[in-house]
Amino acid sequence: MFASLSTLTTETLMDTLALIFKGSDEDVSELSQNLPPTPQKAEGGEEGELKKQEMLVQYLKDTETFALLVERAIAVINTMLYLKTTSVVLEAVQFCVTVCEFSVANSVSGVRKMLPLVWSTDAAIKDAVVQAYKRLYLNPQGENIRVKAHTLVDSLSELMVDASLGTIQCLEEIVQEFFGSGSLLQSTVVQVLWERFTGKRETSGLHRRAAVLLLGMAARAEREVVLSNLDTLCSVALGEKVTEDFLLARDSVLTISSITDHIRQSKSAPFRLPQDHQLFTCLTQAIAEGVVMEDPHWQSFMEQAVRLLYFLAESPDQLCSRLLQRCARLLLDQIAEGAELDKEAGQNQDITQESNEQGEQVNCVCLAQLLALCGSVAFWQVSHLESSVSTELRRRRRETEERAEKEKGPSSKAKQQAANDSAMEEELGLGASAEDTEAELIRKICETELLAEENLLCAFLPLLVRVCSSPGRYSHPQLTTASCLALSQYMMISPSVCEENIRLMFTVLERSTLPVVRANTIIALGDLIVRFPNILEPWTQNLYARLSDEVPSVRQTAVTVLTQLVLKDVLKVKGQVSEVAVLLIDPETHICSLALNFFNELASKDNAIYNLLPDIISRLSDPERGMSSEDFNTIMKQLFSYITKERQTESLVEKLCQRFRTAKTERQWCDLAVSLSLLSMCERGFKRLQECWECYSDKLTEPGVYQPLLSIIAKLRRGAKALFKAQVDEFEKRLTAVHTRGLENVESPEMDEENQREGGPSDKTVNRKSAAARGRQRSKRGQAKPSVSSQCDDSFATPRKSRKSKKPAITFSSDEEEEEEEDDEDAVMAESETPKVTTPIARTSRRTRLRN
Repeated sequence: MFASLSTLTTETLMDTLALIFKGSDEDVSELSQNLPPTPQKAEGGEEGELKKQEMLVQYLKDTETFALLVERAIAVINTMLYLKTTSVVLEAVQFCVTVCEFSVANSVSGVRKMLPLVWSTDAAIKDAVVQAYKRLYLNPQGENIRVKAHTLVDSLSELMVDASLGTIQCLEEIVQEFFGSGSLLQSTVVQVLWERFTGKRETSGLHRRAAVLLLGMAARAEREVVLSNLDTLCSVALGEKVTEDFLLARDSVLTISSITDHIRQSKSAPFRLPQDHQLFTCLTQAIAEGVVMEDPHWQSFMEQAVRLLYFLAESPDQLCSRLLQRCARLLLDQIAEGAELDKEAGQNQDITQESNEQGEQVNCVCLAQLLALCGSVAFWQVSHLESSVSTELRRRRRETEERAEKEKGPSSKAKQQAANDSAMEEELGLGASAEDTEAELIRKICETELLAEENLLCAFLPLLVRVCSSPGRYSHPQLTTASCLALSQYMMISPSVCEENIRLMFTVLERSTLPVVRANTIIALGDLIVRFPNILEPWTQNLYARLSDEVPSVRQTAVTVLTQLVLKDVLKVKGQVSEVAVLLIDPETHICSLALNFFNELASKDNAIYNLLPDIISRLSDPERGMSSEDFNTIMKQLFSYITKERQTESLVEKLCQRFRTAKTERQWCDLAVSLSLLSMCERGFKRLQECWECYSDKLTEPGVYQPLLSIIAKLRRGAKALFKAQVDEFEKRLTAVHTRGLENVESPEMDEENQREGGPSDKTVNRKSAAARGRQRSKRGQAKPSVSSQCDDSFATPRKSRKSKKPAITFSSDEEEEEEEDDEDAVMAESETPKVTTPIARTSRRTRLRN
């Protein structure tokens, strides 16, 4: 039946489906013989049969079309899982579940994509995702409990194969809830998982790793699942064959980590194992054997193993010190053996040269792995002191205080007095003295003891600095990557080490030719900013510069790190955010979405984008940047969509108009005008635009300034009342008149007709209107008007211009408060910065001279 599908085409597929639906000709003839005769006209028999065939073919075509449409719809509906409307998200979740139940192609992608919604703050969405996974994976069908357990493990294992770390963390929440619910399947599922991990049931390496990770999820709900079988984990994954599969060893270490206090967040006495436990013997042996190998998965295993040593071992610093000594000795022995082999092969010069190159390559990989181990030990040593040791000191202090109170046995009055005293000390900040002493002790240990000469970590720091500062000599990619990352981990130890090497780290960030080194350095510098913000603050602009890196992966890393730092208020939001705005038009779609998410989150902070807009406009319209007008308009359209308050719009109109005075190029004038046109202008904003007439009136000869202002007029005219519409029309005539006056030998026919009706030439009309406008403004000069910029945020004020010698000040009609305070020189410009085009401001300077 399926032989015709060897060459898959539309015709062969349709013929096979028709055969399945109808059966063979013999089956049809036998069926027709058994059926009772149906009376019908002889001449219509063939025609009826043909119609049936046509209906069948059409049905199969419609089925195929529907199936293809459903497959195409999966990608579209997957994007709807993260919309803001709850009902849409719930419908999308239901669709993903349904297509997965029908085994539609690529349906698992939607199921995986909706998994992070288990962290949603919306209870309805979170519950829908949990129920969806229970329905798909945690409610198996079968004849008995064991069959159901196998089905459940198979489905969960398929979901975890090639899953990212984020997906696994989300799945932990659902699996942990299953194992904590007391289901009848729980014990059977655990037994099946252990059978797969130990190899009692033949399975692939991927499914063995999935089984051990699922056991770790079960251990979060019940520690004994892993703790009672710790010897099994050590013998199977960390025993003699550990070097054959470092990935299985790494996942086994992750599973063991689920029983530690750091993961379970226990507040009781710390749970730790003695140094001579079999687990630590296996871990140190595996790390030491792998440091002189070239396994690409050894480093990920090593990082998790060192982490587990500090989480679970007693005195982990002693264990790691012996481990570093052992690994360094093995590396030196390997170098010595390589030198002896080179000597023996010294008879042939070609062979000697080839072996030297090969030996150097092997040594670079092993040296890189040793430096990576040093960096991990340094990092986790600091973390151990600041988390585990500090927590244990607090716990012991509380126990001592409680024991002392019980021994004293104070009366009720004494208890009340003690409570009042402690409350008063807490209000005055005196109760934290003990904690401050403990924190100072930890800080002193980090600054003076960890990198002391007698400490083994100190011996590797000069080597790290030398490798990072000599990229020409040490050009091996893996060695460069490991050394830069290890140096950044050393810099976490103390401020002195950070200050000494911070310039070197930023040099690596800017000049390294390896994208992975630049990306790793960005992540490391983000951690250092959190730890030592005062040291890193002057270097912030260098970090923002990586947003324009030529490699997409580096740009993605930079925007991700900066988003976290800015939104968590670690970094102050400054004008450099314009570099993030440029990523809104990045050719990589995922980078655009990250930049858009940054501004969406930033918009939730009060006035954050409003305060930054003028600086962003100035930076993006800078001629040195060379940004096209189309890109500028696209970015500004997105940013101005966050300005929704009328008061903010009114203030921005004034601030942007003031920027016309300091703008020096036609392109900057056009960008400011376009920015004004993107605002949702209201009646108050239009009034402010009229008051700032003198700021931009001399620029109206430029079409790039004139046309955006006309678009503002067109928006204001829609739905305007009669009185306001008249004001808009008058302002439009004024704009057109000034625009026309600046063009030589060009006259507007509309203006000529209007001037003829009013009885005068266009020039006189313009002069009369200008004189009338000047009269009206002069009459209002003495009235003090509240400035919107003074009531809102002063971050939009026009930048001050420094002057070497005193020059006559030029004040403007829109600067009412500058006239009140003579010391404020925000709008003062030097003569060299004064626009060359004549501006009608002579009356203001006369008034200034009379006042002086």
